[in-house]
Amino acid sequence: MSFKSINRIIKPFTMLSVIGLSAWLVNSVFVVKPTDSTQSYIISSNNYQLLQTALEELNAKPSHELPIINAFAVNLTEFELNSLRKKVRIKFSENYSVKLAGGRAWGKRKWQPKAMVPDYIDATSAHHANNFGGGVTIGFLDTGLDQLSGLGNDLYGRDKAWGTYDAINNSVSNYDDEASGHGTHVASIAANSDYDVYGKIYGVAPNAAIVGIKAFDANGQATYADVIRGIDWALQVKDQINLKVLNMSFSGPVRSNYWDDPLNLAVMKAWQAGIVVVASAGNTGPDPMTIGVPGNVPYIITVGAMTDNFTTTDAYDDKLATFSAAGPTYEGFVKPEILAPGGHLSGLMSYDSQIVVEHPEYHDGGRYFEMSGTSQAAGVISGVVALMLTDNPTLTPDQVKCRLIASAHTARTESGSLAYSVFQQGAGVVNVSDALNSSAVDCANTDLNITQDLAGEQHFSGPANINDDGNFYIEGLGDEYIWDITGSVTDSETTNDVEIDRLIWKTGFNVDRLIWKTNLEVDRLIWKTNLEVDRLIWKTNVDFNNNEEIKVNNWVEQQ
Repeated sequence: MSFKSINRIIKPFTMLSVIGLSAWLVNSVFVVKPTDSTQSYIISSNNYQLLQTALEELNAKPSHELPIINAFAVNLTEFELNSLRKKVRIKFSENYSVKLAGGRAWGKRKWQPKAMVPDYIDATSAHHANNFGGGVTIGFLDTGLDQLSGLGNDLYGRDKAWGTYDAINNSVSNYDDEASGHGTHVASIAANSDYDVYGKIYGVAPNAAIVGIKAFDANGQATYADVIRGIDWALQVKDQINLKVLNMSFSGPVRSNYWDDPLNLAVMKAWQAGIVVVASAGNTGPDPMTIGVPGNVPYIITVGAMTDNFTTTDAYDDKLATFSAAGPTYEGFVKPEILAPGGHLSGLMSYDSQIVVEHPEYHDGGRYFEMSGTSQAAGVISGVVALMLTDNPTLTPDQVKCRLIASAHTARTESGSLAYSVFQQGAGVVNVSDALNSSAVDCANTDLNITQDLAGEQHFSGPANINDDGNFYIEGLGDEYIWDITGSVTDSETTNDVEIDRLIWKTGFNVDRLIWKTNLEVDRLIWKTNLEVDRLIWKTNVDFNNNEEIKVNNWVEQQ
């Protein structure tokens, strides 16, 4: 499989880079005072051609064409922006910077890591049935992909790498010299075809094809425009390379409703087009309402992390990772939907990658690095989705999501009560065998309408609410679904000791009562169209900080 054909498939975009991101600001409520300085904006309009013409009349050359959301990224003075608003009705957003966490250090060869994840999530049962994820391409919207053994070829020695699309420079290449290491690590958890010393396969879907979509540069810098352009490119090539899964192992602060965020709109377009989008919940837990962008999109699969607590043979002490971000979202949706292993996972990473240089003690001195995070957990789920689509290529994104959550194993104590709130664990930990055997239908996104949502005709809220005691609960369900957060949510030691005593992970949710259904009418939205609504129940929790940046896996200590 050669990536060279992609150069002929895709017409190159305009090659420029920009800075930034922000809340999607509606033209009618924003007053601009003219200055001579320029600012990069993401500007959209329902009349895309008129917007293009108006920009040409201003002699403003866009740095990014973003047709996926009917938008352009362009540098304008405030006077030019005001002039544009007089010509065409627009929405605009500052194009804030996006930054990758990383550092530098050196390591020595210390150990040969074992392949643990496929056994833990029961992916080995699929492997024994010769299902290795073949015929499915996973796209990794990340820092790029290093050409390391295990990522270039499948189990049979066949080329499985489509190369990398560089969304920053708008170019494609067969090989990528990734400086960060993050993208390579996440991809290897999903699709590494190497064997460990015991003959076990590292990757969840070792025969899945992979393609890198590089939106973060060598210094960890990116922009919303770069990320959106990467998603746009994925939609253009999806049929040519059978790209069915898009992994987004990054998370950033929420600055608006999910339907007003430009990056989220692009993510929704990908889901609508038939791509299963898998996003990390973020490493900002354990407090409630810490799910970031794009994990707050209700349609997609958002993944939290659990850990085996460094005891691979004792499932009773497995626990939720304390860094794993929790829901509900500001619109009242339950997130994450599912958990996957995300503690001290071994994956491929070059010795001179930025992350390795900063944390040499977790590198084996060869090609493997041990890392924790919801980014890694998302990589696990992307591999699982590839196995599901290899087993049944006709599954839609909604059907994939339904079967994943219907077959997950909920964390319960020996007494049968929930060990963690649904806002922390969703449906529970993924199980490949049960997911492949599931026949569940109509249990995900059934009361949502993505077409109306994207068109701005109707938006949706979830079933979460907050009671007089300040605790979150699910409307219409019993006391079991109340999350008592008073005095313990930020105390990780107390939470872990109390909640995981003799923990049991088992299938426990009744599909007919799944809590991801949405029955609220638009006029009952918890989150209204502005922040000043007196009835905004999350008001005391909202703290928008425009200086925050989206990061690909902010570093967390191993768990």
